[in-house]
Amino acid sequence: MNPLAEFAPPCNRYERLGRVVPACCVLGLCLMLAHTALARSKKQQNSDLSYTPMPLDSGFGPMDLSAPPMPPDQMIAKFTAKESEFREALNHYTYRRTVTVQTIDDDNKVDGQYHEVDDVIFDPDGKRTERVVYAPANTLQRITMSPADFQDIEHRLPFVLTTEDVKQYNVSYVGREKVDEVLCYVFDVAPKMIEKGKRYFEGRIWVDSEDMQIVITNGKNVPDDLRKGHEDLSPPFTTYRQQIDGKYWFPTYTKGEGILHFSGGNGYLGQDVHIRETVQYTDYKQFGSQFKILYQGRAQPGVQQ
Repeated sequence: MNPLAEFAPPCNRYERLGRVVPACCVLGLCLMLAHTALARSKKQQNSDLSYTPMPLDSGFGPMDLSAPPMPPDQMIAKFTAKESEFREALNHYTYRRTVTVQTIDDDNKVDGQYHEVDDVIFDPDGKRTERVVYAPANTLQRITMSPADFQDIEHRLPFVLTTEDVKQYNVSYVGREKVDEVLCYVFDVAPKMIEKGKRYFEGRIWVDSEDMQIVITNGKNVPDDLRKGHEDLSPPFTTYRQQIDGKYWFPTYTKGEGILHFSGGNGYLGQDVHIRETVQYTDYKQFGSQFKILYQGRAQPGVQQ
């Protein structure tokens, strides 16, 4: 441990770790930082100057901006009701979650990694719990993860927009777009207001035009904490779902990637950190207890296992 590390700010979620710079390098670094700050100010024109996003994957077709087949309010009511059904169903499934968070250097090589495999299961009393299956040593050096990261991974990357939750958001219809072979209705989603201590999703969702369920989520968890010395940043992400049991679209893969811009401060330098995050959800199995959910107005019994 560097003896001067105590002068660096405390690490927070995806926070840059402090470094000590020799005095002979200060002038050159100051010039470099001035140039970097100028370039950054030009390339970041949005209200959140904390990250540079990566492009969407291929497979997204042209956007059809013609009038929707039904009033957007009706569409929103339909798919959020389906999301409420889906959340209730998901509460009765076990699955495996594999999380990988990497930092990428200037040569596009991994220079640090967090990796963990968990089984999301139920204990003998029927309460949901998590069991660590595999967790090698964490080699992240330029960032560190906090409990807020794991809350994002557990609750916000597999974004579900229910009838209850939609009251917190402005949801606006964009158009129709074909993603691979799935025709989707596209909506922009943003929080109506941000309450202190709470986090929200902001971005775009794709809703299957037949099943009226979310199949793709692309955006970011907000807000970022931009206070110098306490920066709490997260990358943008895309979550894909697949139809698992013939009724619902379950999250199967999340990819988050972006360059996070950590500002400098007293005794430490600003730094851009390229983050790559993946989450895989596999082995969905319905839990053994009996339950009923409504699907298309009909009761669907749980399957005893």
